[in-house]
Amino acid sequence: METIRIAICDDEPNMRNLLAGLVRRQDPACEITQYEDSLAYLRGEREYDLLFLDIELGSSETPDAMNGMELAGKLRGLPLRRQPVIVFVTGYDRYVYQAFDVEAFHYLLKPVDEARFAEVFSKAAEKIASLNRQRAAPLVIEFAGSNRVVALQDIYYIESRGHKLLLHLKDGSLEYYGKMSELEAKLEGLFARIHRGYLVNLSYVEEYTRSEAILRNGVRLIISKRKYDAFVKAHLRFLQE
Repeated sequence: METIRIAICDDEPNMRNLLAGLVRRQDPACEITQYEDSLAYLRGEREYDLLFLDIELGSSETPDAMNGMELAGKLRGLPLRRQPVIVFVTGYDRYVYQAFDVEAFHYLLKPVDEARFAEVFSKAAEKIASLNRQRAAPLVIEFAGSNRVVALQDIYYIESRGHKLLLHLKDGSLEYYGKMSELEAKLEGLFARIHRGYLVNLSYVEEYTRSEAILRNGVRLIISKRKYDAFVKAHLRFLQE
């Protein structure tokens, strides 16, 4: 298992040390870096797999620093591969709905319960492993007489057009000859079929109804009645992993 790179950002030294100790009990091999505020975190210019982030970040010495919610919003503007899994740590439960807005993975209340921490850490580690598998296994396709490697995180969704498949990418599109059924089997767990003509990257499903899926880039795709139940189960499994 790869070493998990962890950042702890909290303006209370005792809380930073407590969280670091709890992490060590779960996985002694983790790489841990501590930050006292958002400015210190951003100055570090490092990438992390997991970020324990205090929402009420603040410091009299750095009054212009962002709070935790603002920092999380800024991080969500980064390319997907550079975004950490975020677990908020706070003394107040009133922020729980705002946490969803910045796609926080989980939410821990202070004082942090050790059993609850262990549960959240385990789920976060599984999520990170799933993301790493997705990033490490690119799609190799035959295109224009040669093999082309396409990173899965660069694909929003795949569209079937007769005997061809159209990859809708972050930087355009790519069409090649292929079978949707074969691709669906290959990408199971990371992508889901929502219609005979669409296979979506579950990482980019922002919301959905019984009739359509809305992706993070704003694209709306039809969900067929026959595919809805299987899609919901696949999406739930993806989130739990």
